[in-house]
Amino acid sequence: MKDILQKLKNDEISVETAEKMLRNDHIVELEDFAKMDIHREMRTGIPEAVFAEGKDDEELLKIIKSCSENGIIVTRLSYERYQKMKEELKKAITSEMTSEYNKKARILVIRTQEVKKIGKIGLITAGTSDIPVAEETRIIAEESGCEVLKSYDVGVAGIHRLFSQIRVMLDANVEVMIVVAGMEGALPSVVAGLVDVPVVGVPTSVGYGVGEGGFTALYAMLQSCAPGIAVVNIDNGFGAAIFASKIIRSRKS
Repeated sequence: MKDILQKLKNDEISVETAEKMLRNDHIVELEDFAKMDIHREMRTGIPEAVFAEGKDDEELLKIIKSCSENGIIVTRLSYERYQKMKEELKKAITSEMTSEYNKKARILVIRTQEVKKIGKIGLITAGTSDIPVAEETRIIAEESGCEVLKSYDVGVAGIHRLFSQIRVMLDANVEVMIVVAGMEGALPSVVAGLVDVPVVGVPTSVGYGVGEGGFTALYAMLQSCAPGIAVVNIDNGFGAAIFASKIIRSRKS
């Protein structure tokens, strides 16, 4: 971008040419299977994110290598696939970068710079089985610049566990709360009735019988009578984190 602006300043290119070059500068095309947005972090506060499922290992490696210098997040990357790619990935990561893989969340993060903190998020799960989705949420929220205060396994089956954890989060001035729950999906409604900050409900596919697949939890959250709840798709910890961080970021601007 600086090179283009310098050429414009030196009258080496016209305004129209500069506009065209800037428009095209942020897209990196990889053969016929991917177009990577390398300036995403400048607009959204988070690097390019890639969904690993549906891509073969060779394609995924090319994508990661093309974006590693700008930072990249790879979601839904199984531990087995990560282990297969580990040696090749090392070649793409220089001393100026840091990388971290979270097995439970199935996320690989490659960073090129320190993340600037913008605010605090409270993160709660109903049960232990909801933790993988919550961990995806936590990592994405932290990469978006949010400090995350978490408390897992405090669902309505033992609701006495919940109240002290909410008090700790409110005393720490969290600005948004994300509540992850499967089964009957009641926890976001309970939390929303107790706090004065926005609540994001994340239904998970944890459950059986009529709750199998997460639809019962999704419908319960959508039907909540407690005001102030936004609901994302089933198992969408990524979307919940981005939504919460945008709420915080919009308040700071």
